[in-house]
Amino acid sequence: MALEAELKDENSVDAPPAGTLTLARGLDILRAVGRGATNLNEVSAEANIGKSAAQRMVKLLVQRGFLRSTHGTDFSLGPALIELGFHALYQSPVPVIAKPILEELARKYQDTVHLAVEDEAQVLYVDKVPGTRGAQMRSRVGQRMPLSRTGIGKALLLDTPDRWESTFDSESPIEQAPHQTKAAFLKRMKSYAKEGIALDLEDNEPGIRCVAAPIRDGSGKIIAAISMSATNPYMPDERMKALKTVMGTTAAQISRKLGYSGKTF
Repeated sequence: MALEAELKDENSVDAPPAGTLTLARGLDILRAVGRGATNLNEVSAEANIGKSAAQRMVKLLVQRGFLRSTHGTDFSLGPALIELGFHALYQSPVPVIAKPILEELARKYQDTVHLAVEDEAQVLYVDKVPGTRGAQMRSRVGQRMPLSRTGIGKALLLDTPDRWESTFDSESPIEQAPHQTKAAFLKRMKSYAKEGIALDLEDNEPGIRCVAAPIRDGSGKIIAAISMSATNPYMPDERMKALKTVMGTTAAQISRKLGYSGKTF
């Protein structure tokens, strides 16, 4: 029975491959610090690692620049991760191709523009070009958000109606806007899928609205999305309606540069 349990554990989706447990624990420590753990007790608990093992790994990660530490505590992500993050970002063709287009879009319309991908069933922001109206938004590059709450997340889900209900259910109620019931969300997604554009009607942040559109690769698969966001006074219904064409056309422009030749907005 013990051998059977061990084999089952090794073959599970979450179990690290044989011989990589130490590496897996080091990565878990990095994720723990990334989620806000700042001392050894918090890292040990968050990463589910004993304190002595965590202390040794943290020391090595600090030496290699993957973590920062002040007086053996106050852990934060280190400069080596920043460097690798930029390399990862620009090794993907999407941010490189989209960057000048997004900058022009933000300049012309004066509002904040985002680029995001889906990662681990969440929105992951990979670029942000702030607008010039002075509105502050909590979004930032590298931040994750629930798919069902953001306009850009809804755009990433447009082609997968089989996931809509389960995605909504998997996100805790505290993450949902009070007005966004499951029935309302599913009704909106059907409409957005038909139109090819998704909206954020203060679902994610009070007073902020956005219009989002999907980006497709050469196979036609949605691989990213863009959005334009602004405060309520700058995003009345009439302007949001007009921006649907703007965002759809812009997303299609990026998609064509990625090899997509199918139907565009």
